Amino acid sequence: MGAHDGDILLQFLIEALVLCLFGGMIGVVLAYGVAFIFGQMPAVEFKVVIQPDSLVLALGFSLLLGLIFGIYPAMRAIRLDPIVALRSE
Repeated sequence: MGAHDGDILLQFLIEALVLCLFGGMIGVVLAYGVAFIFGQMPAVEFKVVIQPDSLVLALGFSLLLGLIFGIYPAMRAIRLDPIVALRSE
């Protein structure tokens, strides 16, 4: 009750960015795990190399998606009347 529009927007965006960052980091850990498993297989004749640039790009893309998909619910929350929002919870 009584939160400014900027505060609501900031809260939604921070939540979306944190969730997407954690999801991106889980994806990076899984990529390293798959690369390690392929590296241990004797039948595989190629080596999986993960470039640091691709990791930065993947995490950046994850954060960009968090920003894009965090704005929509934030804008909807800003437009809600606080009494109506509390009644629907």
